[in-house]
Amino acid sequence: MSSLLVFPGQGAQRAGMLHGLAPQILGEANDVLGEDVLQLDSAEALQSTRAVQLCLLIAGVAASRRLLEQAPAPDYVAGLSIGAYPAAVVAGALGFDDALRLVSLRGDLMQQAYPQGYGMTAIIGLDLAAVEALLAQVHSDRTPVYLANINADNQVVIAGSDEAMSNVARQARSLGAGKACRLAVSVPSHCPLLQTPAQALAQAFAEVALKVPALGYLSGSRARPVISSEALRDDLAFNMCRIVDWRGTVQSAYERGVRLQIELPPGAVLTGLARRVFEQGTVMAFDGARLDTLQALLREEGNRYP
Repeated sequence: MSSLLVFPGQGAQRAGMLHGLAPQILGEANDVLGEDVLQLDSAEALQSTRAVQLCLLIAGVAASRRLLEQAPAPDYVAGLSIGAYPAAVVAGALGFDDALRLVSLRGDLMQQAYPQGYGMTAIIGLDLAAVEALLAQVHSDRTPVYLANINADNQVVIAGSDEAMSNVARQARSLGAGKACRLAVSVPSHCPLLQTPAQALAQAFAEVALKVPALGYLSGSRARPVISSEALRDDLAFNMCRIVDWRGTVQSAYERGVRLQIELPPGAVLTGLARRVFEQGTVMAFDGARLDTLQALLREEGNRYP
């Protein structure tokens, strides 16, 4: 049997999420970024894509360090969008310092590309084919809109212009979607609109030394393991403009024998999604759980035999 740590993407952030973290990791982040990172997690600051992404990186790495102080490393890690960066750090493939610098740049590039008028919308209650048909009807050069995330069988996320997303959401509700809601994401991630900033980030990645992941690293875009440093470089740099197949990623983990998934902070969105796939096993979120319980689960899973 195997274990998996997962890291959420934008939309999971909450005000104050860095307050209460260990001073050591906050100090490391302050030194690398040259700023007080505790200024990044106010409700006002979290309107910035850069601030959100840095907060998610720092929170995920901090919680992982606490968890793994008294527990064996997991067999696999995976992250949704920006969550891929703390996943790569925990896998030993990307240094925390380099991750901070790259995520700072990533957030800036994404925000500068589409400072307003664009974003992401979740559609719940329609299957993928129905949503894709709506996208084909609405998409145009003037009203671009794309499939961005496949989160579950009946939950997808679209990205594009405000006008186009509003049109798709309205039609989705008329077809019986239970919910079509704008997400707390101010850029159109995981679609071709971010191809140019992704290429700029890839140039920065060319200067960074990456290692082969020491743990199984599951790509949230490809829904399969990435085993070379060059493939990881490509995965991290370009995941902002590629569709997230989170449904496939969780299914891939389950098929590889994963029976314990722990979601790192903040929140428990990925925990809810995983329960639809995990017919057997345990799915838990770090937030709201006892640390010693999570550590015991990792030890127990590590001692089992397939």
